[in-house]
Amino acid sequence: MRLAFNDDQRALRESVQAWLGKEYPHPVWRDVALGDQAGSPRFWTQMAQMGWLAAPLPERHGGLGGGVADAAALAECLGGALVLEPFVSSVVLGAGMIQAAASAAQQDEWLPRIAEGRLRIAVAQAEASSRFELHDVQTRAQRRASGWRISGAKVSVWDAPDADWLLVLARTAGGRFDRDGLGLFVVPRDASGVSLQRFPMIDRRPGAHVSFNDAPALAGLGHAEAALPVVQRVTQQALAVLANEACGAMQAAIEQTVAYLQQRRQFGQPLADFQVLRHRVVDMQVQLECSRSMALHAAFTAEAGDTAQAERAAIAAKVQAGRAGRWIGHQAIQLHGGMGMTDELAIGHVMKRLLMLDTFLGNADHHQQTLARLASPHTETT
Repeated sequence: MRLAFNDDQRALRESVQAWLGKEYPHPVWRDVALGDQAGSPRFWTQMAQMGWLAAPLPERHGGLGGGVADAAALAECLGGALVLEPFVSSVVLGAGMIQAAASAAQQDEWLPRIAEGRLRIAVAQAEASSRFELHDVQTRAQRRASGWRISGAKVSVWDAPDADWLLVLARTAGGRFDRDGLGLFVVPRDASGVSLQRFPMIDRRPGAHVSFNDAPALAGLGHAEAALPVVQRVTQQALAVLANEACGAMQAAIEQTVAYLQQRRQFGQPLADFQVLRHRVVDMQVQLECSRSMALHAAFTAEAGDTAQAERAAIAAKVQAGRAGRWIGHQAIQLHGGMGMTDELAIGHVMKRLLMLDTFLGNADHHQQTLARLASPHTETT
């Protein structure tokens, strides 16, 4: 079982960490999240120029052929720096679904644009009552003489305000809970009939509730009634990437906590000298290493031939990262004392990123139930 990045991936990670440490420190993050650079494409363009967006994509479409493992290596670095740019939305989910479902002509046209940073995508899947269930879809797609038209609403769409296109999961046939009759459709964000209620997510990532009122689709991806297996497979790959991103954020939380304990003095000595606090940090590190092992295993098996093993590994990694991330974040806040609750310190924002990563694409409780169903496949579900 492989539980470590190879030499190329380690070199990639080291170069990304060095660049982020210099160009994307916390004061810059604050400016991107709250200040003059909010929504700016500057860093997205630089990420494309350095080949980060191309790293996971296939070579025949302008990528470097790294796959999910390279995406995981990048995501760990991005999580440590709290990067706000839409790497998971555009490159992992968006490009992943295009690779899995689009025609050869569509892939030839769209994937190079994603690799070059000229096309940003947000995936609109979740609905107000779906509760993380991918097949619970009420948004409708109807075929007209002029093409597909989309009507319905999606909630909490990551990165939608700055996206060029929305990938919309919509129902072409059947009822609300049917697993058949689902299609993937490309809808330009600024198309007629598309309206966005914009807001910052808890970690300051741009998000939106999106309504579609007979909105025209630019194109459909694959079979209009058989998109669910594609969405499930790409989502599982994204879970592995998100687990690695959470590990980067957990590492940042521990490093910031250790630095604070070494700096802050009480009773004439640094807090780091108190054994009980050092034991707490060790417990945090143990949880991180457990999460990292499972996240790496999920990334390395994501594209393997054993789809059942890949599914279990991705879901288990998301459960572990979600629970460990919340626990490490809480410990870090407590060890910072009252300072940990202030907006000025980075640690509070790290905690918010960990909360967001736990929730996106299903929280730990949801995926724990999924693991139970996989272990007992005859259990009835809604």
